[in-house]
Amino acid sequence: MIIVKNAAAGTLESSDAYVTVSPSEKLTVEITSPVYAQYGEAIKTVVNETLKELNVTEGVIKVSDKGAIDCVIAARVETAVKRGGGVRA
Repeated sequence: MIIVKNAAAGTLESSDAYVTVSPSEKLTVEITSPVYAQYGEAIKTVVNETLKELNVTEGVIKVSDKGAIDCVIAARVETAVKRGGGVRA
């Protein structure tokens, strides 16, 4: 799957994550979090595994984490990708 339009999911509230996706010819993942020093690798793993499960090969994925647990991050990534994903005509 590739990202064909801008989309978002989540909020910037505590214990949540805000994920945006936008079209790009290559896959780029950007993560920001106040707990990145402690949990950055775990957040990256959850995001990358979710993208792999969804077969995402192109797009810019931006995750602004506010202390969300893994299942919340995965759900936000999946929702944003499904809202913005598709096949280019």
